[in-house]
Amino acid sequence: MTDVTPPTDLVPAPRSVEGPMSCGVELTPETTLWAGPGTETTERWLRSALGGALGLPLRPGPEDAPGGLRLRVDGTLAPEAYRLAVVAGRGVEITGGSAAGVFWGAQTLRQLLGPDAFRRAPVRPGLTRGIPHQIIEDAPRFRWRGLMLDVARHFMPKEGVLRYLDLMAAHKLSVLHVHLTDDQGWRVEIQRYPRLTEVGSWRARTKVGHRASPLWDDKPHGGHYTRDDIREIVAYAAERHISVVPEIDVPGHSQAAIAAYPELGNSDVVDTASLAVWDTWGINPNVLAPTDTTLRFFEGVLEEVLELFPADAGPFSPFVHIGGDECVKDQWRASDTAQKQIGNLGLAGEEALQAWFIGHFDRWLTARGRRMIGWDEILEGGLAPGAAVSSWRGYAGGVTAARAGHDVVMCPEQQVYLDHRQDAGPDEPVPIGYVRTLEDVYRFEPVPAELTPQETARVLGTQANVWTEVMEDQARVDYQTFPRLAALAEVAWSDLPAPADRDFTSFERRMGAHYRRLDALGVAYRPPTGPLPWQRRPGVLGRPIDGPPPQR
Repeated sequence: MTDVTPPTDLVPAPRSVEGPMSCGVELTPETTLWAGPGTETTERWLRSALGGALGLPLRPGPEDAPGGLRLRVDGTLAPEAYRLAVVAGRGVEITGGSAAGVFWGAQTLRQLLGPDAFRRAPVRPGLTRGIPHQIIEDAPRFRWRGLMLDVARHFMPKEGVLRYLDLMAAHKLSVLHVHLTDDQGWRVEIQRYPRLTEVGSWRARTKVGHRASPLWDDKPHGGHYTRDDIREIVAYAAERHISVVPEIDVPGHSQAAIAAYPELGNSDVVDTASLAVWDTWGINPNVLAPTDTTLRFFEGVLEEVLELFPADAGPFSPFVHIGGDECVKDQWRASDTAQKQIGNLGLAGEEALQAWFIGHFDRWLTARGRRMIGWDEILEGGLAPGAAVSSWRGYAGGVTAARAGHDVVMCPEQQVYLDHRQDAGPDEPVPIGYVRTLEDVYRFEPVPAELTPQETARVLGTQANVWTEVMEDQARVDYQTFPRLAALAEVAWSDLPAPADRDFTSFERRMGAHYRRLDALGVAYRPPTGPLPWQRRPGVLGRPIDGPPPQR
């Protein structure tokens, strides 16, 4: 028996498909795999993932084996471009402009083989897999195709992060931005400052729902990644051609660090020794003291972060995210220490003091061959030429940054924050923010129309952000992330027309097949018909915002 899957349900959509024709290629236990120089990561992945799912040994064979599978790099193609040729009588050949291009071609091959190819073991052993004769040529629109995972608010164990890297690879996403620190938890082991995880990685209880909710989970919550956990995550990502960008959030969002080391806070204003890891949500007033002592402390943190996240692990691995958002200045206004620092530095006020703080780490990272990236608040006060901006408060920060010559990642809250609710219905669990449907995300355009071609070149790409205040476990993260991440993946990869002209009907039809892949991967996505009974959270207060979101 031969199973032939039609090729028109690919997500994200490729640039061109020639064919298919009724003849094609069959993959059997006798199919061999030839891997040319530079294709080793894809060779390993095909044998472990695809071979394991379909029971195909994919033994090594000669380059000219009839019906074989061949991998090669061709530098005349763009770096992440690929050409997937399924030719009757010859076999399957994946040619990429780089090792990454070959790997993305292999992800397309997996989709052509049907949902069984997304499982971990064969469910139909002995079934011959047929692929119609066709040639697919493809390349990404953006290099930065990202997902931000907030593991600080609710900790995601290492196995969950590795799983999300596999899900990202299946959607041709290239950057995992991991939010490692916040008021509610510190998630990365720092050897020289052990209390960051001994104290800062656990909170005594957790607010359930929005901060105005009366509900609490009185069970302690926490966890952290050891140094070897981080090394494993980075290596696992690199095998999948995904760059991992760590975020150490300063000078706001820092109560977990202050709880561990009270001298980091504004102790002349508040009793920092009495602070614990924060157990609720919102913007926290307890921010870092703007002192040389604080700078030296976080230089020590970042020295270890640079070791754990090496610059050569992927195209965007030189980046380190330093947050820089939502730093409330009230304590600095009341602090004699902060005010003396303003005077000593000759600064205009508290906003300039934050710019000094951020500028220090901008220069510090640059001196070590790294690039700083931060939320769009870091634009206030000026940046070093190599710094980049995550534009989250709409498009305006990204426009300002691009016009000033800085690279930009577009991730506006109103469009691609996946913690926002997916429907206005009463059964939507813990409804946060604006309604952002699958179609809304599909019609998101990362490049503002007002940018010139030169400024447009500064847009590295886009990412979806998954903040986890109201996502207590993996199933909730899955529900908020999928299927909308599939839409974002197509926006980031495919060469789509203007938002109003995009064929959402076609995408929705292709998603009909893609849901079967997500099922095989065990993803607890939101069904098109609405949440399943166990996905609802009746009685848990959210923070819905009515009406359409602002577009700028």
